[in-house]
Amino acid sequence: MNPISWKGVYPAVLTPFLQNEAIDYDTFKINIEAQLEAGVDGIILSGSLGEASTLTAQDKIDLLVYTKELVQGRVPVVMNIAEQATAAAVQAAKDAEANGADGLMLLPPMRYKADDAETVQFFKDVAAATSLSIMLYNNPVDYKIAVTLDMFEELASVPNINAVKESSRDISNITRMINRFGDRFSIMCGVDPLAMESLVMGADGWVAGLVDAFPRETVAIYRLVKAERYAEALKIYRWFLPVLELDIHPKLVQYIKLAGKLTGISTEYVRRPRLELTGAERASVIAIVEEALANRPVLPDYLHLEETETWQTAVI
Repeated sequence: MNPISWKGVYPAVLTPFLQNEAIDYDTFKINIEAQLEAGVDGIILSGSLGEASTLTAQDKIDLLVYTKELVQGRVPVVMNIAEQATAAAVQAAKDAEANGADGLMLLPPMRYKADDAETVQFFKDVAAATSLSIMLYNNPVDYKIAVTLDMFEELASVPNINAVKESSRDISNITRMINRFGDRFSIMCGVDPLAMESLVMGADGWVAGLVDAFPRETVAIYRLVKAERYAEALKIYRWFLPVLELDIHPKLVQYIKLAGKLTGISTEYVRRPRLELTGAERASVIAIVEEALANRPVLPDYLHLEETETWQTAVI
């Protein structure tokens, strides 16, 4: 039923644009290849970092078809769904499945602040329209709807709702989920500056943002934590944290695109109403990234590490 493990590093990939706002497929290919070479475990298309709000439905399908051809089955390709109406979300799920998506990331209804019952029904309606495995996105900070433990209890009987992108900023919520549901739902950290903390507390993976600029370092942290080589992971994580904090700014798209440009795997062009960074704000982001590049750590051979039994699996 679930071909996706929902485990490891899943980049929420950028959508590069040309200066005329057309999708820049050449740069997109460079970034995807850098992700695959770094050892990521999946690709997520058309999320917030992918500028979903400015992509047309056809843009999303075109990106999906292109990515599937590029990836050639090496990792699963996940389509994000962020819609206002249930009917639109259901259609997006059907379109994604028809065009080869391996899984879905599903946000609560957009713009309307649905209550708990409405949100649960929305998730159930979309899940019923597809056979694809679904990761729900729990981000009450940005989207004002919390997917509570009681709501997950109602959703536990839905066989293709398999994971959560946990972005509540409450590290203890990982333990609450594990204590209540065991391994029923995979837990993916969705906040870059809390990634190592989340992984140590039992998260199964990391839906990452700054991986779009620093893929190898991101995967190295994940692999080292899962191999219980915490000191090595922490050294990289402390170096990385000033850059990771670019992920929690309202202009995270522009910040991360600029970071990717500085590391050679993105451009900084965005679609309006977003505008490229200028002046002191742009200089500040450049300074953070250049400081990181000047002190970039030498990584161990992280691709050949073996995971040890984690605390999470040990107690279930």
